[in-house]
Parts: sequence; structure tokens; C-alpha cells
Amino acid sequence: MAEVALEAVDKVYPGGTRAIAALDLRIADGELVVLVGPSGCGKSTLLRLIAGLEAPSAGTIRIGGRVANDARPQDRNVAMVFQDYALYPHLSVRRNVAFPLRMRRLPAAEVAARVERAAALLEIGPLLDRLPKQLSGGQRQRVAMGRALVREPAVFLLDEPLSNLDARLRVQVRAEIKEIQARTRTTMVYVTHDQVEAMTLGDRVAVLDRGRLQQVAPPREVYERPANAFVAGFVGNPPMNLFPARVVASPEGRPVLAVGAETVPVAAARVARAPADEELLAGVRPEALRLGGGPGTIGATIEHVEFLGHETLAHLRLDGARPAVRLVARVPGMPALAKGAAVRVGVDPEQVHVFDAAGRALTA
Repeated sequence: MAEVALEAVDKVYPGGTRAIAALDLRIADGELVVLVGPSGCGKSTLLRLIAGLEAPSAGTIRIGGRVANDARPQDRNVAMVFQDYALYPHLSVRRNVAFPLRMRRLPAAEVAARVERAAALLEIGPLLDRLPKQLSGGQRQRVAMGRALVREPAVFLLDEPLSNLDARLRVQVRAEIKEIQARTRTTMVYVTHDQVEAMTLGDRVAVLDRGRLQQVAPPREVYERPANAFVAGFVGNPPMNLFPARVVASPEGRPVLAVGAETVPVAAARVARAPADEELLAGVRPEALRLGGGPGTIGATIEHVEFLGHETLAHLRLDGARPAVRLVARVPGMPALAKGAAVRVGVDPEQVHVFDAAGRALTA
């Protein structure tokens, strides 16, 4: 096991494409950090830099306290699992798992012992004499992980390992990965574009955009206190509603959020750092919206409804807001909502976020 530290790391490809820009990230020994971001943000490139499959254009990569910039991949004691499993189809599970140990010419007895330990950990013992074509997708993924685990790596790198599995298997294997990491306490860096994987797996989540680290924090903090509008609009499913607004004073002198011609109440502590009566970007999570009448609500029209069984997502367009403001509200159960219906929308005053013109969070 080992700490991984990236210090001012850049990666620029021929032609000038900058995949990673001045990135600083420290991953503690035994920690599981999830890298998340849109396609092309640099997640897989960062993994390849740690593995030694790519060389940084600038900056320093340390593994276990040692500079690894010039170390060969085989000398870094790093194991990598890809999304396509990369199993040898003509080899049995046992020989697939043992392959990296045989390449290192370890004694046969040690190879057998390590394979048995990994098989027991991953519960693939009964599968050891099968070929990959005789396995399910989840079983193949566990075999790929077993092949990485037998090396007893200092760092475990996983590049979207569950993307080829169906939804049910993803839940199962995701839980297994979390359990394996908790048992082995191996340092893990996990790349995904899946919001659920990021929020449920990571000790911390690192959000990237265009090669730049936007925020790194525990999942709950990333969700509840996004560092900027990009993180707010990316993390969450559906993501945070973002729309132009101003913080103004009500007739009673209390701060309110002006959206178009209407206002909604907001907790003073949430907007204490926001300049008054200036155009800002406001953010509200779908679950912080409620449908119903009463003071402090805004008129809206239902544009689309998604009934999900345990909850309903109501897509709304606010009345009188120019430019048009569209929001998504998360409503428990399956209420009788119809496209085109007029509704009133309330906002939880304690759940309002505000961002400045550059997208930086102003919420205390």
C-alpha cells in the first residue's frame, strides 16, 4: 500500500491538446478516491499517468513517497483493471489470474497460494477451471480484479470497470469492490462517469473538468457544498437546478431571491456573502423544491413528468421569467401531475446556493 501524490501535473499531447492542467492531488495510503467528470475531462489520462502508461509533460508523480515520473510501469507496483476485462480467452480462470505472477517467474507454490487467496476473497473458487466464455459479465469482472489483486499492488487503478455490466450486476459488483477495498486497505483510484458509483464508493470524490481539478472532498460535502457552479451542475441525478437570480430585500428587510418578477424566501446565512441586487447564479437541488400553494411560491407550468415509482421528476418552466427558467422538482411517490398543468413551486430557504459570475460558490 502507498500514498499517491500528484504535484502540479500537466499533460499536453502533440498538437497542443492539454489533457491535464496544473493538477494537485494527494491520495492517502489505503484511501479510495473516485475520479468523476464528463467525457474527455482527463480522468483516464490521469489514471494512465499514475500507471506509467503516459509520461507527464510537467510536474511530479510520487508513489509511496518516491518520484515515479521515470519509473517503468512494471516497477511501480501498480495494478490496473479496465472496463473490457482483457482476459485471455484460451486460458482458464486459474491461469488468467496467475498470469502476472508467472511472468515474474515466482515459484509455483507461491503462485498457487496467491491465486487461491484471491479466489477466496472474490468468491470465484468454483470458477477456476472454466474459460472466460463460460462466465457471466460479473464473474469476468471479478476474475480481472483477481488478476490485479494477486500482484499485491501498492496501488489499485480501476478505469470504469462496471460500465459493461447490467444495472443489477453493477450494484452487486460495486458493493463487492467496496468490501474488498475495506478488507485489503489497498490504495484505490477509481474512474467513472456514473454518479451513483462516485457517491457510494469513494472516501473522497475528485471532480474534473477539462483537465482541471474542480473539487475534491467526501461525497456528502461535494453534494451539499459544491465549490462552484460546474460541480453543482454535474454532481447529482438530476443535477442541481441553476438559474439567474438576484438577492434583494423584501419589504420587511429580509433577503429574498428574485427570479424574474417573483421572489422566494432565502435564509440570510445562505446569501450573507452574496452582493445585493446583482445578477448571480442561484442553485437549488430537485429535492429542495416542493409543489403546492402558499406564500413565497412561484408560478410554473409542467412541461414533462417522469414517473419512477418511488418518486416523480416534474420538469417545470417558471412563469414570467426571461430568459426562460426551467427546473426539475423531485416529488415523493406518483402524484397526479399532468403536462401543461399550472402549479406553484416553493423553495426550501435553507437549501439555496448562490454563485458569482465566474461560477464560484458564495454560499456560506
